[in-house]
Amino acid sequence: MTQDEIRERFGSNSSVFIQIANSGDGSPEMAWGDTFFYVRDNSGEPKKMPFTTIVTKDYTGFDSESNLNRGSLYRLNIEIGKDKFEDLFGFKTNEFEDNRSRFNFSSLNQLFPHPLYGSNGWVSIINPDADSAAKVNNLLDFSFERALRRTVV
Repeated sequence: MTQDEIRERFGSNSSVFIQIANSGDGSPEMAWGDTFFYVRDNSGEPKKMPFTTIVTKDYTGFDSESNLNRGSLYRLNIEIGKDKFEDLFGFKTNEFEDNRSRFNFSSLNQLFPHPLYGSNGWVSIINPDADSAAKVNNLLDFSFERALRRTVV
């Protein structure tokens, strides 16, 4: 799966706002080039929190455990909530820190709790490929539907 394929998955959906952070949109410089997927609210405005992100580099001093600066890597981050997280990993989100040592946050094509936001129900995968595409697509669908349900009043 490429970044473009992930963007194209949601690109024609009018309920989704896709932002590729850049110098002209007020995003912090460290986020430039990263992609954020938001569900639009009832007025058509994007919600404040994304349901999925694509990060293309380490955020030095903040988020670098995935070692994305090795070159040509990206990390797909998907918000799935506490219940789905527990289904995937076999422990609750509030037990993430106790289970942190079980995961290699820099391994390719392996699903793992987000290094910083795992305790909030986020999962990540670096450079997902054809072997993980079905699982990743299911999680993307789940995340989108979950975000959409929270938006509809």
